Amino acid sequence: MHTTTTRSYAIAAALALGLSLASCSTSTSGSRAASSSSTSAASRHNEQDVMFAQMMLPHHEQAVEMSDVLLAKGSGVDPDVAALAEQITAEQSPEINQLSTWLQGWGEPTEPEHSGAGHSTSGMMSDSDMDDLDQASADDAGKLYLEQMVQHHKGAVDMAKAEAEKGKNVDAVAMAKSIVSSQTEQITQMQDMLGSR
Repeated sequence: MHTTTTRSYAIAAALALGLSLASCSTSTSGSRAASSSSTSAASRHNEQDVMFAQMMLPHHEQAVEMSDVLLAKGSGVDPDVAALAEQITAEQSPEINQLSTWLQGWGEPTEPEHSGAGHSTSGMMSDSDMDDLDQASADDAGKLYLEQMVQHHKGAVDMAKAEAEKGKNVDAVAMAKSIVSSQTEQITQMQDMLGSR
């Protein structure tokens, strides 16, 4: 009688343990599946997304560099132009990090295979343009910065419009739409500033 009772307890305990493990395993694999599905949703992208990130990354980096060159000239720079340069740096620096993070997550290089392709139409400044800005006096640099940044922004807006239309990654498309909106507004602002100089 005692042996039967002990054996019954052992069977019941084994069954309970088995059920508990099965439940644990189900919930773990369930959460794993949910996690992997949300990860794959976040990483869904197409060639347009990759091209956008690879081209916008150096574009943003150059805009920040242009702003740094201008701001390094100090108090002689028009305060309104300096404030705009600070705003551009503040907006684009986090986007630079985000673009790098996406490319890394997608397993893509930060530069396109044909590096430099498309830069002529994307508003990028040449080395000569950058030298001109660097060598300009504080007073002249403000006007030159505005002229260069209008062209730079127009290139960014064109790239962002293409991404908004053809991109697949939800976050990249959202960034592109934000770039179109903010930089179109800044182009108007810069043109107004140039007109009043």
